[in-house]
Amino acid sequence: MNAADESFLMCVEDVFPRNQGRVVMLAGRVERGRVRTGDEVEIVGFGGGAIVPVEGIEAARGRSVGEASAGMNVGLLLPGTVAGTAEQGQVLAAPGSLTAHAGFEADIALLSEEDGSAEVRTGERLQFHVRAAAVPGVVALSREADALQPLHGGVVTVTLDRPVAMEEGQFFAFRHHGRAAGTGTVTQLLR
Repeated sequence: MNAADESFLMCVEDVFPRNQGRVVMLAGRVERGRVRTGDEVEIVGFGGGAIVPVEGIEAARGRSVGEASAGMNVGLLLPGTVAGTAEQGQVLAAPGSLTAHAGFEADIALLSEEDGSAEVRTGERLQFHVRAAAVPGVVALSREADALQPLHGGVVTVTLDRPVAMEEGQFFAFRHHGRAAGTGTVTQLLR
């Protein structure tokens, strides 16, 4: 079997069991690259890591296609053995091309108080949204700052509860006490 195009990446937005559990359809939008029926893909994030063959590709209205490329919304049919481990927020990628991390450094910017933001301090738990993944984590501010105020930015270190597929330059958003609080960009992957 061939591996998917080395740049292939698709975020899993939904998971659907099919054919009495013999296959599972992972649906989402192809962010980059391309994949064909028969190619191998890796499930990355949330303890994934399985490398499995693509048994089929479904496009709009359940139409089978032999290939999916960047910009297409598709469902990739994978073996039913991944049913218990596949979940929303994971990423399908060419094997070995992307890794999952629970820690990273980032530049963040907080929204205004009117938009829902509040002061953020070291040790606070925030909800981080990376692609379709929503994962709680703890933030640590740089040594120069005690707190970040709304409409300000800074450098932070984040430790997530679960590893998420990400790369340097990755954009994310975060919530504080259930309200939108700000955005950020990953500057360095830690673990």
